[in-house]
Amino acid sequence: MRVHRYRATRPGRRRRRTPVLAAVLGVAVLVIAGLVGVNLSGLGGPVLRQGESPSPSVTAGTEPTSSAQPTGSTEPTGGAPEESGPAQQALATLEVKGRGPKTGYDRDLFRWNGYDFDRNGCDQRNDILRRDMTDPEVKPGTNGCRIEAGWLQDRYGGEAIRLTRDKVDIDHVVALSNAWQMGAAQWDEQTRREFANDPLNLVATTQRLNRQKGDGDAATWLPPKNRCDYVARQTAVKVAYGLAVTRAERDAIARILDTCPGQPLPTGDEPAPQQSVSTSPTPS
Repeated sequence: MRVHRYRATRPGRRRRRTPVLAAVLGVAVLVIAGLVGVNLSGLGGPVLRQGESPSPSVTAGTEPTSSAQPTGSTEPTGGAPEESGPAQQALATLEVKGRGPKTGYDRDLFRWNGYDFDRNGCDQRNDILRRDMTDPEVKPGTNGCRIEAGWLQDRYGGEAIRLTRDKVDIDHVVALSNAWQMGAAQWDEQTRREFANDPLNLVATTQRLNRQKGDGDAATWLPPKNRCDYVARQTAVKVAYGLAVTRAERDAIARILDTCPGQPLPTGDEPAPQQSVSTSPTPS
């Protein structure tokens, strides 16, 4: 268009044609802008092409918000887990594997009670009876070794019972056959003998509970009382001798230790803790 043709000396015609010309120019500009996608400054947003939908507008000076924005603390609602205690930490170090065969197992290979572990002149059965009984009666003429009777502080039953020696069993906390299947089959004779006579792995208890247990592990048998001490002792023995655990055994121990997360690892020297005195008749 040659807009300069319209001279200022013809004001009348200019007034009549200016609105029409402005309208034509406006339409032309909009058409061209729509074809090339030019953003017209001041029109409030980007030009939309055919088929596009308008985007949500954002008011100047404001930040967009999101309903997914987290609020408050991101810590778990249950709080931080309690710190693991010594027994739990030791359990985590044990190898987990399937139970090995019992082929070749013989209890006599361990020479239980045929070894003076601490070189004090007494056999291990009498040493453990002395450790786990209070007011023990010692047979004269035995150099203070043979314990005849006493108050058994039964860790497994959680009671103190007056018993004669023939009513008390010495339990291997980690049973000899379990040890054989979980690694001891490869040991030499000296290691098996030390394992079988180690005070850490020996506990005096009633015949009834010892025979209930048999050669079970924590997955198949647990004592009625003092379970935290029992599984911690099993863990300590297996760590000391490099024995493995089955997955079921490891899980059973872990469940018990979850109820006493600060449980320490026992040693072999500490006496049995005082138990409540039994009100049951003394076994004959």
